[in-house]
Amino acid sequence: MSLAILMSRAQLGTAAPLVTIEVFLSGGLPSFSIVGMAETAVRESKDRVRSALISSGFRWPQERITVSLAPADMRKSGGRFDLAIALGILAASRQLPGDALRGTEFYGELALDGELRSVPALLPAAIRAREAGNAVLVPRPNAREAVLARAEVRAADTLVGVAGHFGGARAIEPEPPSRRRSVRRDEPDLADVRGQAQAIRALEIAAAGGHNLLYIGPPGTGKSMLARRLPGILPAMTEKEALEAAAIRSVLGRQPDPLNWRCRPFRSPHHTASPAALVGGGRGPAPGEISRAHNGVLFLDELPEFNRNVLEVLREPLEAGVITIARAGGQHDFPARFQLVAAMNPCPCGYLGDPRGDCGCSAERVASYRGKVSGPLLDRVDLHVEVRRPSRSALREDRPGGEPSRRVAARVARARRIQLRRSGTCNARLEGAQLAADCALAGEPLELLEKAVDTFNLSARAYQRVRRVARTIADLAREHDIARTHVAEALSLRQLDKRR
Repeated sequence: MSLAILMSRAQLGTAAPLVTIEVFLSGGLPSFSIVGMAETAVRESKDRVRSALISSGFRWPQERITVSLAPADMRKSGGRFDLAIALGILAASRQLPGDALRGTEFYGELALDGELRSVPALLPAAIRAREAGNAVLVPRPNAREAVLARAEVRAADTLVGVAGHFGGARAIEPEPPSRRRSVRRDEPDLADVRGQAQAIRALEIAAAGGHNLLYIGPPGTGKSMLARRLPGILPAMTEKEALEAAAIRSVLGRQPDPLNWRCRPFRSPHHTASPAALVGGGRGPAPGEISRAHNGVLFLDELPEFNRNVLEVLREPLEAGVITIARAGGQHDFPARFQLVAAMNPCPCGYLGDPRGDCGCSAERVASYRGKVSGPLLDRVDLHVEVRRPSRSALREDRPGGEPSRRVAARVARARRIQLRRSGTCNARLEGAQLAADCALAGEPLELLEKAVDTFNLSARAYQRVRRVARTIADLAREHDIARTHVAEALSLRQLDKRR
């Protein structure tokens, strides 16, 4: 009788809980069993592991083999445990020294000839391994994402190569650290936008403070054009934010792009997207668009055309920054801290209030159309800005364009640095005592805001969001205190409140 113990990690959303793999050889008729809530793909590893070991020239033990995946009450899925199970059998049968396998976590699916195949969601596991002080051994195709975690990573192509390393035949050298190059994508430039001074100003404020933004205007006024230029003025992600975004891509089976390592994601799902496509779901489940936009921008064009039930699901992640998907097998948490930018027409035909359009919508149709976006959801949007049709003269090619993105991005970055030094986060995420301290109002600014609350019947949530926006405006102006002009501008950028 002999026992071998190895380590690996399961995938539960973007979490990677530790799995202890125990391989026990005992007397009795030859058999092979796996216990520990193993799903079909894991149970099928019996055949893959046996074929891989024999094909690689190793001896198959003619004993009773029991493999336990602990903890027993956690579901395990996929072929990521194949390599660990195979090495456990070799160690338990004295074909490899068991002591050499300690301190390393093993990942990889085995082909029948012993080749190592890549597995999804490797980056979250590598991050947790580094935090635990363990090295990782992965299939070579997974090495690029594993090294992003700054863990000690060794990559192999075959089971023979792994066994040779731990058996002392031929060492596998650690992978070199990732250089993590950060190259800003070729984003469209704000200089292309003409005649939309207020809308551009709102975009700058939204970028500086991380605020949610809604554009309302007729078709063809540049709402989508403006939204798609937001990533070009946002600061690059921090290392922590970039790792979180890359972990989501890893769960989806996609390798991170080292050239765009810290570029914020921009997701723009169509309004016909299903609830599962937007919030996540399916078998597994998989993260949806709101999680893919984590630490980036989620752009919802034609906002009222989305299914109302889908839009209401956004309320929780907009506040908490996480989406929980419950299934019969348990619940999965996916990060979803995104910046929402949305666009909508003023009415079903789109031409209400447009001097160049002819709107035929009745008041009932307009109310029904706008009612598709609930008040609680609008409360979570900091800025509501009307985008009017620019004059013909503003569109002429011989007129100077707007301010380039690089200059706006410089002001945004400066304002963000002010916020991070003051509170450690952007203004849109201020809560509790930190909100009270950073967004303190007194005198005329407070009187103006209180008057607006009474006049427009602002909710408590809207009241706090006005304070946060005013704080961002003050930061852009490099002012220590929030002035009356900052509050006035913040109120002027919540234009839907005035129509209630």
